[in-house]
Amino acid sequence: MRTTWMLVAVLGLATVVARGGEVYTALFSDKAVGGYDAVSYFEGRPVKGRADTALRHKGAVWLFASEQNRAAFLREPERYEPQYGGYCAWAAAQGERAPGDPEHGRIVEGRLYLNYSAKVQRDWERDIPGFIRKADANWPRLRAE
Repeated sequence: MRTTWMLVAVLGLATVVARGGEVYTALFSDKAVGGYDAVSYFEGRPVKGRADTALRHKGAVWLFASEQNRAAFLREPERYEPQYGGYCAWAAAQGERAPGDPEHGRIVEGRLYLNYSAKVQRDWERDIPGFIRKADANWPRLRAE
Protein backbone atom coordinates (compact mmCIF):
# COMPACT_ATOMS: atom_id res chain seq x y z
CA MET A 1 0.00 0.00 0.00
CA ARG A 2 2.76 2.46 0.90
CA THR A 3 4.57 1.72 -2.36
CA THR A 4 1.40 2.34 -4.35
CA TRP A 5 0.87 5.67 -2.59
CA MET A 6 4.45 6.69 -3.29
CA LEU A 7 4.03 5.74 -6.93
CA VAL A 8 0.86 7.81 -7.19
CA ALA A 9 2.62 10.74 -5.51
CA VAL A 10 5.56 10.46 -7.90
CA LEU A 11 3.25 10.22 -10.90
CA GLY A 12 1.23 13.16 -9.58
CA LEU A 13 4.38 15.25 -9.35
CA ALA A 14 5.44 14.22 -12.84
CA THR A 15 1.98 15.10 -14.13
CA VAL A 16 2.16 18.57 -12.62
CA VAL A 17 5.61 19.13 -14.07
CA ALA A 18 4.66 17.63 -17.44
CA ARG A 19 1.46 19.63 -17.86
CA GLY A 20 3.45 22.68 -18.89
CA GLY A 21 0.57 25.15 -18.82
CA GLU A 22 -2.40 26.24 -16.77
CA VAL A 23 -4.50 23.19 -17.69
CA TYR A 24 -4.12 19.60 -16.50
CA THR A 25 -2.99 17.11 -19.12
CA ALA A 26 -2.04 13.51 -18.49
CA LEU A 27 1.58 12.51 -17.99
CA PHE A 28 2.30 11.61 -21.62
CA SER A 29 -0.26 13.86 -23.28
CA ASP A 30 -0.76 17.50 -24.07
CA LYS A 31 -4.55 17.21 -24.46
CA ALA A 32 -6.90 19.15 -22.21
CA VAL A 33 -9.93 17.28 -20.86
CA GLY A 34 -8.36 14.01 -21.97
CA GLY A 35 -9.10 14.81 -25.60
CA TYR A 36 -12.82 15.28 -24.97
CA ASP A 37 -14.66 18.24 -26.45
CA ALA A 38 -15.20 20.64 -23.52
CA VAL A 39 -18.14 22.28 -25.29
CA SER A 40 -19.93 18.92 -25.69
CA TYR A 41 -20.49 18.70 -21.91
CA PHE A 42 -22.76 21.74 -22.24
CA GLU A 43 -24.67 20.01 -25.03
CA GLY A 44 -25.65 17.17 -22.71
CA ARG A 45 -23.16 14.44 -23.54
CA PRO A 46 -19.37 14.56 -23.53
CA VAL A 47 -17.75 13.24 -26.69
CA LYS A 48 -14.19 12.87 -27.86
CA GLY A 49 -12.81 15.65 -30.01
CA ARG A 50 -11.24 15.26 -33.44
CA ALA A 51 -7.61 15.99 -34.29
CA ASP A 52 -8.59 18.20 -37.24
CA THR A 53 -10.28 20.68 -34.87
CA ALA A 54 -7.33 21.06 -32.49
CA LEU A 55 -6.19 24.34 -31.05
CA ARG A 56 -3.58 25.29 -28.47
CA HIS A 57 -4.81 27.24 -25.44
CA LYS A 58 -3.17 27.74 -22.03
CA GLY A 59 -0.37 25.31 -22.81
CA ALA A 60 -2.63 22.42 -23.83
CA VAL A 61 -4.19 21.06 -27.00
CA TRP A 62 -7.99 21.22 -27.04
CA LEU A 63 -9.99 18.98 -29.38
CA PHE A 64 -13.56 19.49 -30.51
CA ALA A 65 -16.23 17.29 -32.09
CA SER A 66 -17.14 19.97 -34.64
CA GLU A 67 -15.97 23.27 -36.08
CA GLN A 68 -19.01 24.89 -34.43
CA ASN A 69 -17.83 23.75 -30.99
CA ARG A 70 -14.32 24.97 -31.73
CA ALA A 71 -15.71 28.38 -32.71
CA ALA A 72 -17.86 28.52 -29.56
CA PHE A 73 -14.80 27.76 -27.43
CA LEU A 74 -12.73 30.42 -29.20
CA ARG A 75 -15.45 33.02 -28.51
CA GLU A 76 -15.70 32.21 -24.77
CA PRO A 77 -12.98 29.83 -23.57
CA GLU A 78 -13.55 30.72 -19.91
CA ARG A 79 -17.15 29.49 -20.23
CA TYR A 80 -16.08 26.02 -21.37
CA GLU A 81 -12.79 25.42 -19.56
CA PRO A 82 -13.11 22.97 -16.67
CA GLN A 83 -12.82 24.54 -13.26
CA TYR A 84 -9.55 24.18 -11.32
CA GLY A 85 -7.62 23.71 -14.55
CA GLY A 86 -9.25 20.33 -15.13
CA TYR A 87 -8.03 18.88 -11.85
CA CYS A 88 -10.43 16.95 -9.64
CA ALA A 89 -12.97 19.27 -7.99
CA TRP A 90 -13.30 17.09 -4.87
CA ALA A 91 -9.51 16.92 -4.42
CA ALA A 92 -9.27 20.71 -4.75
CA ALA A 93 -11.85 20.98 -1.97
CA GLN A 94 -9.54 18.83 0.18
CA GLY A 95 -6.61 21.13 -0.58
CA GLU A 96 -4.98 18.65 -2.97
CA ARG A 97 -4.50 18.19 -6.69
CA ALA A 98 -5.54 15.00 -8.44
CA PRO A 99 -6.21 14.34 -12.11
CA GLY A 100 -9.70 15.11 -13.34
CA ASP A 101 -11.19 12.29 -15.40
CA PRO A 102 -13.20 13.51 -18.40
CA GLU A 103 -15.60 10.61 -17.98
CA HIS A 104 -16.59 11.97 -14.56
CA GLY A 105 -17.64 15.53 -15.31
CA ARG A 106 -20.69 17.52 -14.39
CA ILE A 107 -22.05 20.95 -15.25
CA VAL A 108 -23.03 22.96 -12.15
CA GLU A 109 -24.40 26.47 -12.55
CA GLY A 110 -22.90 26.77 -16.01
CA ARG A 111 -19.43 25.51 -15.08
CA LEU A 112 -17.70 22.21 -15.87
CA TYR A 113 -16.26 20.27 -12.93
CA LEU A 114 -14.24 17.07 -13.35
CA ASN A 115 -13.60 14.45 -10.70
CA TYR A 116 -11.01 11.72 -10.31
CA SER A 117 -13.38 8.73 -10.49
CA ALA A 118 -17.02 7.68 -10.25
CA LYS A 119 -16.67 7.08 -6.51
CA VAL A 120 -15.05 10.48 -5.93
CA GLN A 121 -17.76 12.12 -7.99
CA ARG A 122 -20.46 10.46 -5.85
CA ASP A 123 -18.68 11.77 -2.73
CA TRP A 124 -18.48 15.26 -4.28
CA GLU A 125 -22.17 15.17 -5.18
CA ARG A 126 -23.12 14.81 -1.49
CA ASP A 127 -22.34 18.52 -0.95
CA ILE A 128 -21.54 20.18 -4.27
CA PRO A 129 -22.01 23.78 -3.07
CA GLY A 130 -19.85 23.18 0.01
CA PHE A 131 -17.10 21.46 -1.93
CA ILE A 132 -17.12 24.20 -4.57
CA ARG A 133 -16.72 26.85 -1.86
CA LYS A 134 -13.79 24.94 -0.34
CA ALA A 135 -12.17 24.29 -3.72
CA ASP A 136 -12.57 27.94 -4.74
CA ALA A 137 -10.82 28.96 -1.52
CA ASN A 138 -8.02 26.40 -2.00
CA TRP A 139 -7.46 26.86 -5.73
CA PRO A 140 -5.27 30.02 -5.65
CA ARG A 141 -2.73 28.23 -3.44
CA LEU A 142 -2.96 24.96 -5.40
CA ARG A 143 -2.60 26.78 -8.70
CA ALA A 144 0.57 28.52 -7.48
CA GLU A 145 2.21 25.27 -6.34
